[in-house]
Amino acid sequence: MSRQNWSREELIIAFNLYCKTPFAKINASNKPIIDLAQIIGRSPSALALKLVNFARLDPALQQRGISGMSHGSKAEISIWNDFNNDWDKLAYESEQILSKYTGQSIENISGIQQVQFELKGKDRESLIKTRVNQNFFRNTVLASYDYHCCITGISVPELLVAGHIIPWSIDKENRMNPLNGICMNALHDKAFDKGLITITPDYIIRISEKLEKHIDKPSSESFFLPYVNTKISLPHRFLPDKRFLEYHNNEIFIH
Repeated sequence: MSRQNWSREELIIAFNLYCKTPFAKINASNKPIIDLAQIIGRSPSALALKLVNFARLDPALQQRGISGMSHGSKAEISIWNDFNNDWDKLAYESEQILSKYTGQSIENISGIQQVQFELKGKDRESLIKTRVNQNFFRNTVLASYDYHCCITGISVPELLVAGHIIPWSIDKENRMNPLNGICMNALHDKAFDKGLITITPDYIIRISEKLEKHIDKPSSESFFLPYVNTKISLPHRFLPDKRFLEYHNNEIFIH
């Protein structure tokens, strides 16, 4: 069955899947694409093509010479702009729509634990939204880096963290923005969070003087020294915003 027009809700959950799917796995044989296509009554090929159409709008992919399909609809541009103008709102909305289409609770489709039953009303709703958005952010950032640490290349999901460049507590507007996210293993994420290491706007790894004092110790040397002044592995999309990296260099990093 052929259907021409995509509804706004279909485009939103298609973009949701685009965010969560490593670029190399955007194809009609990928199970999540097959599953969502069945839910919305479209072919896996049509959904995969829609995801590729979103890719043409991604500056990070354009910089890498990957332009996706050269054609697409104005509706795709609208959804792209809506998300990039308000990630917090649209990320949660996309999970709500996905919950409606699948008939599952938003906690279940987001992969989060059930919120405590003692919480009621707005408190419960606020906590659910926070957890759903945090999970969306993690999935989006890790997928962008193809589930590899940008420093070491470690690819064990349980050891990976979707960290914020500008801390969650400081920049409320960019808490959900994947351009403010970076994928690291837990150790280097902690060092980054504490300002012991940083990544320059040209994506070079630096270490602080405080950390340098411990470099003569074998453990510190093996964990940090091999990566000093090297370039991180860049994500396939949602390239870290240089403005956020400048902030981390100037305000978080211990010089």
